[in-house]
This record gives sequence, C-alpha cells and structure tokens, in this order.
Amino acid sequence: MSAETTTQTEVLTVIYDGECPFCSNYVRLYRLRQLVGQVRLVDARGDDPVLHVVHDARLNLDEGMAVLWQGRLYHGAEALHVLALLGSETGLFNRVNRWLFSRPRLGRRLYPWMVAGRRLTLRLLGRKLIAE
Repeated sequence: MSAETTTQTEVLTVIYDGECPFCSNYVRLYRLRQLVGQVRLVDARGDDPVLHVVHDARLNLDEGMAVLWQGRLYHGAEALHVLALLGSETGLFNRVNRWLFSRPRLGRRLYPWMVAGRRLTLRLLGRKLIAE
C-alpha cells in the first residue's frame, strides 16, 4: 500500500460475511483511525452494487473478506493488512489486530486458519457459505 495522504472524503468499504459471527464481530469491534474518513460496511450476502466489483474481480468471499480503498480492491490477508495499517491503536482488540496483521508474512500464515475456523463455525451453526 502506498503512503498517500488520505482525505476525510474518502470511503473505505469493507465487504464481509454478515452471517459469520467472527466476521460480524470483527467489523463491529474494529476501530479505524480518523484519517480514514467514512467507513462503509457491506454484507457480502446482500445486493449492494459494490459486490459486482468483487465478483468482476473473481474474488471468492468464502475465502476472505474484501476491502475497497483508494480505488484498489484487497482480499483476504491483504485486506486485513490494509485494515491493520489504517487501524486505531485504541483498545486491546485493535492493538492485537494491528500487531498481527501489519506483518504481511504472519498475516498470510494466520489467515487460512481463520478461514477454516469460519467455515467450521458456519457448518456448526447450520449456515451456508456465501457461494451456496
């Protein structure tokens, strides 16, 4: 990610699975620094027009959340890396998230385990994957 200056008019869009308790709690708990501007949360199971951008990019939202920031689409561990760089250091959850995912190599190693945990949790709760 480049070190460009952001403005208050920019919108950070986070696309997540609204039926996944981990995903929903993550976007609810995570705080972004004020320099981000507006944050828009989009449930991947909805019909928001931004989902067409994700589908056109052929990103599998069952394999990871997506972030649209400064005209670029990020997916999976890379999306969490961007959020970690933009995240506030207020609160234990944010500090831990920032520490883990501001390190791309560590994030890439942890993310598949998070995806597997999400899949198992959805199965145990009797919920379908997004693509099903």
